[in-house]
Amino acid sequence: MAHHSQSDRHCAEVSWLRGDQDFLSNRYSRRHLWRFDGGTEIVASSSPHVVPLPYSDAAAVDPEEAFVASLSSCHMLWYLSIAAQRGWCVERYVDNAVGTMSRDTDGRVWMASVVLHPEVRFSGARLPDVAENNAMHDAAHHACFIANSVKSEVRCEPVWVDA
Repeated sequence: MAHHSQSDRHCAEVSWLRGDQDFLSNRYSRRHLWRFDGGTEIVASSSPHVVPLPYSDAAAVDPEEAFVASLSSCHMLWYLSIAAQRGWCVERYVDNAVGTMSRDTDGRVWMASVVLHPEVRFSGARLPDVAENNAMHDAAHHACFIANSVKSEVRCEPVWVDA
C-alpha cells in the first residue's frame, strides 16, 4: 500500500440533525451543514428537483451543484496558474458551468456531462489569441485533479471575447 501524507487527505464534515421532525414518514428537511477545515460552513440540501419543497432548501447548495462548482473551480485554479506561468495577465475569469443529469443503461441517475464555459479577460501590452487561450484551457483540463477523478464527460468550451 502506498504511503499517503496528511496533505493528500481532504476532509469535510457533513452533519444533519432530526430535531422534532417526522423522520419515519419521510417528512423531514434535507437541509444540512458542510464544515471544512478552514472553518467555512455551507448550508446544503437535496436539490428541489430531487426532493420537493418544503423538504429541500432551494437557497442551499445541493451536491449536484457542488460537483459542477468543484470541477469549474479546479479548472480555473489550474488555468490561472498556467496563464501566470506563460506571462498572460488575467483580469477576470467567469465560468457559467452546466452539469446535465441523465440515466445510465441500468436506469441509475448520474451527472452525464459537465460543460465549462470560461470567459477570461486579459490586460497588458500583449494579449493571447484564441489558440493560446484554448491551449491553456486544454492544459488546465488535463491537470485538473477533479476532472481526472470522474467518469462523467467533462468538456471545456471557452467563451472568447475580443478585447
